[in-house]
Amino acid sequence: MKYVDEYRDAALVRQLAETVRKTVTRPWTIMEICGGQTHAIVKFGLDELLPPEITLVHGPGCPVCVTSAELIDQAVELALRPGFILCSFGDMLRVPGSTIDLLTAKARGADVRIVYSPLDAVTVALENPGRQVVFFAVGFETTAPANALAVLRAQREQAPNFSILTSHVLVPPAMRAILGAPDNRVQGFLAAGHVCAIMGTGEYGPIAREFRTPIIVTGFEPVDILEGILRCVQQLESGRAETENAYSRAVKADGNATARAIVETVFEISDREWRGLGTIPRSGLAVRAEFAAYDAVRRHAPAAAGIGADAVCISGAIMRGISKPHHCPAFGTTCKPEHPLGAPMVSSEGACAAYYRYRHRAAAAGAAR
Repeated sequence: MKYVDEYRDAALVRQLAETVRKTVTRPWTIMEICGGQTHAIVKFGLDELLPPEITLVHGPGCPVCVTSAELIDQAVELALRPGFILCSFGDMLRVPGSTIDLLTAKARGADVRIVYSPLDAVTVALENPGRQVVFFAVGFETTAPANALAVLRAQREQAPNFSILTSHVLVPPAMRAILGAPDNRVQGFLAAGHVCAIMGTGEYGPIAREFRTPIIVTGFEPVDILEGILRCVQQLESGRAETENAYSRAVKADGNATARAIVETVFEISDREWRGLGTIPRSGLAVRAEFAAYDAVRRHAPAAAGIGADAVCISGAIMRGISKPHHCPAFGTTCKPEHPLGAPMVSSEGACAAYYRYRHRAAAAGAAR
């Protein structure tokens, strides 16, 4: 398939890994910020091709994983209200809140519906004018334009029974929080190409300079990721700390101006609670006051249980690059995809789910033989 097969060329991947091996002279720790990149690394065994001096750690770039338990609680509380329909992407249904998840709420009679676009949720609202329809709007900068469009469509087509429960988070403030932490071990970043396709690369230069940390914008295929790692290692070895765009086929310096304008029309920057990381200032998007009628929190004031996360789960340390999934005592035992303790075991982009799918099962099969 054009634009895919050539970026999965095994010979080129091995060549890039060998070039990294010849370039590196000392240990370096590099974080890929996106869960999609994490899954590609683990699925294709890219980390196992690299020299032992290179340690890859996994960041908080899974929007499902970093959605706070409080917001899950609010979604559950709204879903259980009589006369309400809660629409969501499917990967949010099994993310644990403080008490139950949305799938359990559905089993208890809540009208929880899986949609494939926020615009589908607006259609549900138009088809059910006598009920309140809430869309659980989760994501990084990548999904913000579509969620903003849903609000604008609801306003245009007069769907006053539609609102969104917003859990939008922003990548650059999270990178700053990780680099500024006293236990930080990250020395270089692979930035998420799809986020930069929307927002551009302008926000990363100041971070690279302030923290003396190279940031390489890259894609999600094996060749993309290995090229990003090589560029990062070259900068680290030469003492440089710059932003490089290794995903120019999809990312321009100024991003997508139309998409950014739509986001800025509906949303404004706000503080945001990240599961496992705490509150990060100016790291989220909130619905502007002009669109308060479509903000589920302002309209419906949903309650949250406010109970802490499972004490055994170390997902916060995993998403800050301090630990890896197999370091968790619950990994693969009391925490599995069918019975997750933390969000990274649920999401299709979660690091724990990637390790369980591609590493844990393989190790278990090897042991059985």
